[in-house]
Amino acid sequence: MDWHQIKYFQTVAQVQHFTRAADLLSISQPALSRSISKLEDELGVQLFDRKGRNIYLNRYGRMFLNRVEQSIKQIEIGKQEIWDEIHPDNGTISLSFLPSLGINVVPNIISTFQKTYPNVKFQLTQTSNQQIIEQLKSRNVDLALTSLLHDDKDVFCQLLLTEELYLAVSVDHPLTFYSEIDLEMVTNEPFISFKDTNVLQTIIKNLCKKAGFSPEVVFEAEDIGTVSGLVGAKLGISLLPDLQLLDKRKVKLIRVNNPVCKREIGMAWVKDGYISPVVEGFIQYINRFFIKH
Repeated sequence: MDWHQIKYFQTVAQVQHFTRAADLLSISQPALSRSISKLEDELGVQLFDRKGRNIYLNRYGRMFLNRVEQSIKQIEIGKQEIWDEIHPDNGTISLSFLPSLGINVVPNIISTFQKTYPNVKFQLTQTSNQQIIEQLKSRNVDLALTSLLHDDKDVFCQLLLTEELYLAVSVDHPLTFYSEIDLEMVTNEPFISFKDTNVLQTIIKNLCKKAGFSPEVVFEAEDIGTVSGLVGAKLGISLLPDLQLLDKRKVKLIRVNNPVCKREIGMAWVKDGYISPVVEGFIQYINRFFIKH
């Protein structure tokens, strides 16, 4: 049973005449008759009573027509839902991003985008870099803003911005007298790092390795806010981007000259995956946004 058979049956049932139905469907009358006969054979019952050249929908045909029309209606509703979901002016975008980008970057992008496209809806998810990649590959999200520090060949990433990472110390730490330092100066300092779900853990390890040492990690946290709080409580130092959530009354940021400390943030989506018109428009908008900013 295929879609054409269903539509052919509906038309024949409505006009109860093979020739007129064939004209409406733009197919030959013999081809239509064969299609209906095949459908009846598959169902194991006649749907029409035949008397000469006339046909009449019988009670089995009426039963089946009722279900067919319900099914067609549901399919049409489904088609409309999909069209509404992907429409560039009022569709829905599923966006996943790093929690730290939810402070300024994502709100700024969405608020300015919706000045032009006020009816576009967003489904937002904040999670770790690792989970973002998994969400993309499982097609649970359309697009992501995440760290470029991954090697998954199924995910395409485009660089959007580079964030400088600073040495974060408590405001009464001896290093606050420095405006700039080399990272090797903190070789023996206790480090506040991140859990392995946060890509900043890998970035910190790699930067310390470049500086010639392995950090003595005393605490691991999931997010930048918690790491900042632990630094402000004089429990250790860390490497952090300059974000509004940092309490500058308790934490001071010091520029690191060597090695260059940064993290790269990009836009990611699945290679060869379907990109709807509304998502494509948002990708183009994000590119323009970062060119201007």
